[in-house]
Amino acid sequence: MYFMRQWSVRHARGLNRFYRALEGMLVFLDPLWRAIGFQRVEKPMAAVERVTKGLLFDCQMCGRCVLSSTGMSCPMNCPKQLRNGPCGGVRENGNCEVLPSMKCVWVSAYEGSQRIAGGLEAMRKIQFAVDQRMQGSSSWMRVVRERTGADT
Repeated sequence: MYFMRQWSVRHARGLNRFYRALEGMLVFLDPLWRAIGFQRVEKPMAAVERVTKGLLFDCQMCGRCVLSSTGMSCPMNCPKQLRNGPCGGVRENGNCEVLPSMKCVWVSAYEGSQRIAGGLEAMRKIQFAVDQRMQGSSSWMRVVRERTGADT
């Protein structure tokens, strides 16, 4: 999985475009999701999201995805699960202080954000702490509900 995480950061521009297009398509399909019912769609969508994002980003299914704001590097892969930048223990070579064989998630996030238009500005946005009650839920469907004002 670590190899794929690094690959995803190197290809952040294309993956971000794809991610934005997918988000637009899911929002466009809002009438379908409403007809079926968000509760019915949630579980299968979360399963698809778990497999897809798990493969590409080693996604931890926090339910509050910020990949587009972190250069396609999931901050939940940080051993300390920091959502707003590195801890200060990044080694000189850019590796993590907790897992010295792993590149710091935030060093990767910076590299990936440089490849995305507006990526560095997006990194400056403060991310709220993860609501643990959302663990395992589909962030894709959450985005649809938020952007369309759908009731859950």
